[in-house]
Amino acid sequence: MRKEIVERRDINALDDRDIFIISEIKTLINKKNLEPGEKLPSERLLAERLNVTRGSIRNAIQKLESYGLLKSMKQSGTYVADLGRIALNGMIDHILSLPSPDFKSLVETRILLEIKSVKFAATRRNEEDLYEIEMALSDYRKKTLAGKDSVEEDLLFHLAIVKASHNPSLDQLMLSITPQIITEFEKYHVCKTDMAINAIKEHEAIVNAIKMKNPSLAEEKMKEHFSVLYQYLYKT
Repeated sequence: MRKEIVERRDINALDDRDIFIISEIKTLINKKNLEPGEKLPSERLLAERLNVTRGSIRNAIQKLESYGLLKSMKQSGTYVADLGRIALNGMIDHILSLPSPDFKSLVETRILLEIKSVKFAATRRNEEDLYEIEMALSDYRKKTLAGKDSVEEDLLFHLAIVKASHNPSLDQLMLSITPQIITEFEKYHVCKTDMAINAIKEHEAIVNAIKMKNPSLAEEKMKEHFSVLYQYLYKT
């Protein structure tokens, strides 16, 4: 499974340096009238011009790439995406004004994504998908029954289900919010031991519905699984 995902924290969050660099990249694109498909200056030149490290430039570019506004090509450079100037400027302004997602918005987004994903997974899953889901469940079960923190294993189980939906957009969206969800769950101590143990049976019920290729039952079991989280969410 993709355990490297749980090690990435707040990958899309912007700090002051990111905001400065992204604003300057926007200014550069407009001043030089760069058209879709045209190349930005190299990371080295941008770093020298803005008096920041190349790593900071690379990080800001990666964030704009994650929103589809830039495209990097190995040994070639970074290019403006195929968007008109108005759309590009508007989206960058929107990104720069985005507040960091709070706990409730993250959980609401997760629930919406997963309820849709589990229905697709029950319809589209293959044997390899089932194997990955069951292995993730096994890892979660072992860690939980050993009395250890199993937040990461829980998220990896859910990521396996989203992957089995065979919808790359849903998969990408879930991957993008997972690191921050882990951070917030640990911060608020959401997954207490008793809740985690109860979740084993709920996870098993979801897996059985996916095995049966019953999307309605899978949706029902996922909603039941999230019912406690719903209650917790609207008490905070």
